Amino acid sequence: MDNGTYFYFMLFENLGYIRYALFTTGLILYCVIILFNAAIIITIFQGPSLHQPMYILISCLSVNSVYGTAGFFPRVLTDLLSDTHLISRGACILQSIVINSYITNENTILMLMALDRFVAIIKPLQYHNIITPRFLALLFLLNWAYSMLCISVIVIFTLELKMCGNKLWKVYCHNYEVVKLSCVNSIIVNIMGLYMLITTVIIPLSLIIYSYVKILIICQRSSSQFMRKSFQTCVPHIVVLLNFSVSVVSEITLSRVVNLNMSVGLSVFLSLEFLLIPPILNPLVYGLSLSDIRKKNICLRNGCR
Repeated sequence: MDNGTYFYFMLFENLGYIRYALFTTGLILYCVIILFNAAIIITIFQGPSLHQPMYILISCLSVNSVYGTAGFFPRVLTDLLSDTHLISRGACILQSIVINSYITNENTILMLMALDRFVAIIKPLQYHNIITPRFLALLFLLNWAYSMLCISVIVIFTLELKMCGNKLWKVYCHNYEVVKLSCVNSIIVNIMGLYMLITTVIIPLSLIIYSYVKILIICQRSSSQFMRKSFQTCVPHIVVLLNFSVSVVSEITLSRVVNLNMSVGLSVFLSLEFLLIPPILNPLVYGLSLSDIRKKNICLRNGCR
């Protein structure tokens, strides 16, 4: 079998009966993710009072969580029950595109959330003139188009690489892991990957940090009531941001640094954290901490309008 046609997921080998426990856990986790995020999406969609930029962005986070996990869970659950753990090169690249675009979409949405809170607190009188659904949609589409362009260029170069191996030490397809299997010079793909990392992860993260630092400075100079109200809306965003950032940094570190002394199980969990924890934590944070969403959700469950 041609090494460049199929890849093997080596970490599924020799799992024995534990794979059934992992499958059950994964299936329950996936159902919980779908349920929690669907609840947020439906709550915001059916609540006219929630059709505001901040809540629309929260629903976008949930949509992105459903999208990203759909690129991971069905495949990994199938592999857990299968005796062969092959994936075609095309399917592998497709999974890599979905997961990478999930990460870049998440960063974009978190950046827009920071912008939304920045304008709401720094320039409250001009907020509704500056932050409109159309404006946010335009920014999101521009960032999405740019990210997909970068991903497409990297994919094109990756597809041109000649493979000298077909063993992936991951439970999902990661473009960098595929590139490492190449037996030709892959410096162009590595440079493009680094460029994309800087422009779609590091720069948005820097803008987010700048926004929240400025908000903190303004709050310190304001009244306690203003500070309390600002923190009520910003803290959930910061919790979500920190969780996702730590998860992505863990994945990048484990992909780029190969000599970390840790167990296989811990390594797999840390590499999957960005696909497991944020999709569950996000709806919990917003559903429990933001009173408007919580009240509307309770109202919908009780059958009121």
